[in-house]
Formats: sequence, C-alpha cells, structure tokens
Amino acid sequence: MAFKKQEWPEVGDLVIATVLDVTDFGAYAKLDEYDKRGLLHISEVSSSWIRNIRDFIREGQKVVLKVLRVDVEKGHIDLSLRRVTKREKIEKIMSWKKQRKAETLLRSVAEKTGLSLEEVYEKAGAPMEKEYGVYEGFEKIVKDGISALTKIGVPEELATTIAEIAKERMRVPMIKVKGIVELRTTKPKGVKIIKDAFLNAKKAEKPREAKLRFYVVATPKYCVEVMAENYKNAEVVLQRVAENIVSNVVKAGGQGVFRREK
Repeated sequence: MAFKKQEWPEVGDLVIATVLDVTDFGAYAKLDEYDKRGLLHISEVSSSWIRNIRDFIREGQKVVLKVLRVDVEKGHIDLSLRRVTKREKIEKIMSWKKQRKAETLLRSVAEKTGLSLEEVYEKAGAPMEKEYGVYEGFEKIVKDGISALTKIGVPEELATTIAEIAKERMRVPMIKVKGIVELRTTKPKGVKIIKDAFLNAKKAEKPREAKLRFYVVATPKYCVEVMAENYKNAEVVLQRVAENIVSNVVKAGGQGVFRREK
C-alpha cells in the first residue's frame, strides 16, 4: 500500500512512471509509486535505431519501466523501457490497477468506520496482504463472506464493513468452461425428454455457485456452458451438470455422452 511502500525501488523492479521531460539524450520520469525521479537514457528507450525519441516516448505518457541502477546517496535512478517485455508490461499495469483499487477500498472502509487509513491497514489491510494480497482479500470476502477475514485475525465488525463495501464496489471476474453433450432418443416425446433433462440438471445446481447456459450446436449436439469464480469450481459444476443431463436422458430410455471442450 502507499503508506507501507519502501522509499526506494530495487534493481530489477518494474515501476509505473510518468514522463516529465523528453530531451535529445533521453527522458526524465516520475516514479508514481515512490514519488522519485529517474532517468531513462536514450540507449534504453528502444532496441531499434532511434531517429526521433518522441516517436517512442512523450511528455505526460504513463509507461512501465525497469529499474537498472539505484544510487541512494546521489538520488539517482536509471531506468529502461526496452528491457520491459510485453508480458511484464501487462502484468505490471494489472498489478498497479489492483493496488490503486485496493487503496481506494481501504479509504472507503476508513471513512465508513471513522478509523484512520493507517488503523484500517494495521487491523485489516496488513493481514489481508500477508494472507491473500489486499485486492485479492477483497475478492475473497465477496466469494466466501466475512469468515475469510475473521479467520486471519480481522475484527468481525471491521470485516463486516469491508464485506459490505467489497460487495458494493467489486465485480469478481468469472471463468468460463464448456463441453458438448450428444443426446439421442427414439422414445415418444423425445424432444420433451431432452428438454426436461436440461431443466432438471439446472434445478439441481445452487444458483450462487455458477451460471449455466445451454444451447443447440447441431442436433443431437448441445453445448453446456458454465461460468464460475474459478476454474476448479467451473470444472466441477460442468462435469456434474453434464453427467446429470446424460443420466436423465439414459433413465428415460435414450443415449448420451459428454465431451469436454478445450
């Protein structure tokens, strides 16, 4: 968190920076997470030949940079843009956005409880950061309730407030998996048998555990789509629903098989 951040970055760290001034020999950038300035030398801007540095970087731009050298005594930080991979850039931006969101949520908790931000961090943020990560802790409480926090030492009253704010402000991403059930029946009212098989399988599921979607691919193939909060739950529900559908059709005198799609 902002008030727990170490004063200086370490060599090899990825940092979010705002370009302040572009010159012929490079650019000066403010490290947003540290309130420090660093130098991005032109030789570290790109691996390709640079005719005009402003084709690669400009004032006011937010960039992900890698820390090459840190001289605390002189107050110098050397940075690189060309050594940041595309994957590193994406992961750093995602991490930074989560951190900012987590700080905003903790500030909301502080306002609602009347505690200082430091107190909220000490009583809840620090245990969350140690056990899950602060942002991930907010996700966890949305999924599992206040027990996700009380079991790591967060006071129940504070955990309740955090849960209320998390449920109001957070949207937990869903994982989607799917498979194909192939169903056949020569019995009278075969269409109804298959339709009932899907309806009964859906009714057997807990609505909060996952979201289900069924659709025809091309008779006799039907797609079963499951959306859940993680792959493990999604896979378990998919397997259970598909087996339920096939079982219902087989019990009615038909045939059915399930195939998991990648």
